Amino acid sequence: MSGCSDRDGRSRRRTWCCASRSTSCGGPCQKGFSSAASTFVGLYRLFPDVRGALAIVKPDTVMRWHRAGFRAYWRWKLRTRGGRPKVPPEIRQLIRDMSLANPLWGAPRIHGELLKLGIDVGQTSVAKYMARRRRPPSQGWTTFLRNHADGIVAMDLFVVPTISFRLLYGLLILRHDRRRILWLGATAQPTAEWIAHQLTEACGWERAPEYLIDDRDRAYGEVFTWRVRAMGIRDRPTSPRSPWQNAYAERLIGSIRRECIDQVVVLGERHLRHVLLSYMKYFNETRTHLSLNKDAPIRRAVQAAGRILCRPILGGLHHQYGRI
Repeated sequence: MSGCSDRDGRSRRRTWCCASRSTSCGGPCQKGFSSAASTFVGLYRLFPDVRGALAIVKPDTVMRWHRAGFRAYWRWKLRTRGGRPKVPPEIRQLIRDMSLANPLWGAPRIHGELLKLGIDVGQTSVAKYMARRRRPPSQGWTTFLRNHADGIVAMDLFVVPTISFRLLYGLLILRHDRRRILWLGATAQPTAEWIAHQLTEACGWERAPEYLIDDRDRAYGEVFTWRVRAMGIRDRPTSPRSPWQNAYAERLIGSIRRECIDQVVVLGERHLRHVLLSYMKYFNETRTHLSLNKDAPIRRAVQAAGRILCRPILGGLHHQYGRI
């Protein structure tokens, strides 16, 4: 048995040696062996027991490793080449801000604006960096209300005590678009006829508003309701005990109290009317507003040249500054 095994081993070694010599001498066996086979032959000559280790790896596994290595090699070799240039972070943020500020704009519209700004970027890149939305694009409440503010007028009554503890009533009519006061009236008896007349005087020759926001005060009687309908105005009273629904008028009444009425002792109805009209002129033409980007309801031009002149208003309670 040992002799047979020795003969089998010598025959195998002669076969491998012949194969090795044929690959080196350029004989007909060379075409049957690839470079990989030569590598395996060399490994076997150095490590005769390597065949046991290769038995656990299939040829398909070797080919798969080769393909993966080929892809990794070319990915590494081309890591700094090819592809479109990267978009700078500030341009990405600008694209995102434009898409958020303009929900109705798509990638072509934003791309066109960027081209007008001198920013050369592809439309596909714009679509890539736009803000993603879960719902269809829609305008916000701020935009919706701002577009309809031109046709909305708010009205409210407020109480002013006099020096003799008599109660007078002031009437405020405010336009929403520029927070402009249309009318400030004063009376001791706010009847429906008087309020209807004040509304007519406030509108004057201007186009009547489309909507009127007021509360459910009993002073707004049938005469006032008929006058509003005759002028083509839609009356929208607020809910009971909900002054926040007429927030613009309530906020302005607070400003009138803090900046005017609480600083003056009202002598009578005529005095109150004079004070309110003076404040209305100051409020519309001079006083700056945060909601209007520090501008007045009636736009004020910027004066950059000339000497600064100060003019007192309401006896020096407020001042108006200008250049001459």
